Amino acid sequence: MNTPSDFSADTNQPLSREEARSLSEQQWKDRLSPEAFQILRQAGTERPFTGQYWDTEDTGTYSCRACGVELFESDTKFDARCGWPSFYAPLDNEQVVYIEDTSLGMTRVEVRCANCDSHLGHVFAGEGFDTPTDLRYCLNSLSLDLTKTSN
Repeated sequence: MNTPSDFSADTNQPLSREEARSLSEQQWKDRLSPEAFQILRQAGTERPFTGQYWDTEDTGTYSCRACGVELFESDTKFDARCGWPSFYAPLDNEQVVYIEDTSLGMTRVEVRCANCDSHLGHVFAGEGFDTPTDLRYCLNSLSLDLTKTSN
């Protein structure tokens, strides 16, 4: 499986938008595990309660597994009891894009990385969670990498 060091040449720097958007699907396949490719590049979904981050309480910053751009902070993560990592707000609204998703016979809002256009998950509103935004960003663990902060 690839690691964050694969992002940009021999550095730990995220891919630039130009680098990320110029990669072919074959290049993405070469960079990502088959499971991560299926989720990030083909809008798949991991099974609930199986991902690496669904119940972690570690502190740090969550980045896009495909390109390395920072997306969410652990202090916005909460237990939505849904089996996927859930956050109430992105680190920066400019780092994510929203797309209407009418697959599976329902209308949802898909969340993608604004830098590399990879699928992260979906965002839901009005579910009654006691969060500052009343939003639940329900994301796939395989779409994220956590850089832990030391205590």
